[in-house]
Amino acid sequence: MSECGCFSATTMLRICVVLIICLHMCCASSDCTSHDDPVSQDEAEKATKLKLGSIALLLVAGGVGVSLPLIGKRIPALQPENDIFFMVKAFAAGVILCTGFVHILPDAFERLSSPCLEDTTAGKFPFAGFVAMLSAMGTLMIDTFATGYYKRQHFSNNHGSKQVNVVVDEEEHAGHVHIHTHASHGHTHGSTELIRRRIVSQVLEIGIVVHSVIIGISLGASQSIDTIKPLMAALSFHQFFEGLGLGGCISLADMKSKSTVLMATFFSVTAPLGIGIGLGMSSGLGYRKESKEAIMVEGMLNAASAGILIYMSLVDLLATDFMNPRLQSNLWLHLAAYLSLVLGAGSMSLLAIWA
Repeated sequence: MSECGCFSATTMLRICVVLIICLHMCCASSDCTSHDDPVSQDEAEKATKLKLGSIALLLVAGGVGVSLPLIGKRIPALQPENDIFFMVKAFAAGVILCTGFVHILPDAFERLSSPCLEDTTAGKFPFAGFVAMLSAMGTLMIDTFATGYYKRQHFSNNHGSKQVNVVVDEEEHAGHVHIHTHASHGHTHGSTELIRRRIVSQVLEIGIVVHSVIIGISLGASQSIDTIKPLMAALSFHQFFEGLGLGGCISLADMKSKSTVLMATFFSVTAPLGIGIGLGMSSGLGYRKESKEAIMVEGMLNAASAGILIYMSLVDLLATDFMNPRLQSNLWLHLAAYLSLVLGAGSMSLLAIWA
C-alpha cells in the first residue's frame, strides 16, 4: 500500500514541475493581440498587495476545505456505515462534476477557440473536446491497469500461503475449508476495494492540482484590480468546495497519516503556488497570457484536467455509490443522495458567475 502513496507524491511533483516549465516557455512569446494596457505604478503596487493577500486566502480556504472531511472521520455521524456519509459523498461528487463541466471545460473551449489560433491546427479542429476525451480514456487505463497490477500483486503474495492452509484444512475437516476460503475471499475483496479507493483519490488529486495551478497563475498574472478582487472571493469558495470533494475521497482511501497529510498539503499549496508563479511572470519575466503558446498550453491542460475530473466523478464516485444495493434499497436515502448531488453541483455552478 505504501507504494501507492509514494507513487502519488512523486507523480504529482513531476506533473507540477512539467506544468511550470511549460508555462515558463510561454514567457516572452509574442502576442497575437495587442499587449495589455499599461497600469500606473500605484495600481501595480495595489495589485501586488491583493495578490499576496490572495495567496494566504486561498491557502486557508483550500486547507480548511480538504481538512473537514478528514477530521469528519472522527465524527460518528460521518462514519462510512452511516447514511449521512452517502449524502456527503454525493455532494462532493457534484462539486467535482460541476468543476469539470462548468468551470474547466468551457475555459478550455474558449482558449482553444481563440481567434489567435485560427491559422494553426487548433483553429481547424475541436482540440478541447478531443484532449478531454483522450484524458478520460487515459484515466480509465490508469485506473484499471493500476487496480489490476496491485490486485495481481496481492494474489501472488497470498496465493502460496492460501493453498497450504487449504490442504491442511482438508485433512482436518472439509467444513473448515469452506469457511477459510470464504474469509480469504472477503479479505481479498476488501483489499482490492481499498486499493481502488486509493488510486481514485490520487488520480483525482492530479486533475484538481493541474487546474489549481492554472487558475492561480491566471490570478497572479492579472494586473487589473477590478479583475483580481472578484477572483479572490470566487476562487476562495472554489478551492474550498474542491477541497471538500477531494478530502472526501482521501478519507475513503484510509491511507497512513503521513500520506494523508502530504496529499492534503499538496492540494492546499498548489493554487497559492500558481499565484506566486503568475506574480513572478507578470513582474519581470515578460509573460503574455494572450500569446499563442500560452493559449495552447492553458487550453490543453484545462481540457486534460476536465477529462480526468468528469471521468472520476461519474465512474468512480457517482456510479459506484448510486449502484450500491444499500442506497437502492432505501428510497429516502436514494432521494437524499440525489438532492445532495444537485446541491453540490448547484453550489459550484453559482461560482461560475464570477469565476
